Amino acid sequence: MSILDRFIRAKAVDHDGELQITDAESSQDLVIVPMRRAHIRKIMPIEQQVYPRPWTPQVFVEELEQARVGKRHYLVGTIGDELVGYGGLLYVENDAHVTNIAVDPMWRSRGIATELLLDLAWEANRRGCEAMTLEVRHTNVAAQQLYRRFGFVPAGVRKKYYENRDDAIVMWCAGVQEPEFAERLRKIELSRM
Repeated sequence: MSILDRFIRAKAVDHDGELQITDAESSQDLVIVPMRRAHIRKIMPIEQQVYPRPWTPQVFVEELEQARVGKRHYLVGTIGDELVGYGGLLYVENDAHVTNIAVDPMWRSRGIATELLLDLAWEANRRGCEAMTLEVRHTNVAAQQLYRRFGFVPAGVRKKYYENRDDAIVMWCAGVQEPEFAERLRKIELSRM
């Protein structure tokens, strides 16, 4: 399934176990679209809840300016009129760095972070990136499990990276252009059905 299919359609399984396709316009379907400046005001409440030292609106404006020239890629996830999560990539040579993945605490544990990371991973693959990297708080076990599912492995520690207090685990996912990576992403997509 292509990313375009996921933008246009949402999947559901009926009571007989048969796959049914429904329009993505349903008020309960997650829709992932490129981030725009108009999204920033809806992002900020999530940013302020999720991060002890949140980015400012100006940082998001600057990141979107970098996206316009191909140096970043940012997405938002919405359900109905509600913005429920967002994520982004920064490109460094042949690698993609996950800058952030954040989900509104009211919408956690519903697969939104998985969907955002799927779209970011496919984007890194399409762009020709060889590897992906990220930092994750050493205490955020749920996020570490998510990243491992995508093939990220610990590669080091940045001491006191967060708020000059908490350590960050640096994780890498190599082989983004390998067929095995695309197969991993397809399996994750299929597991959501």
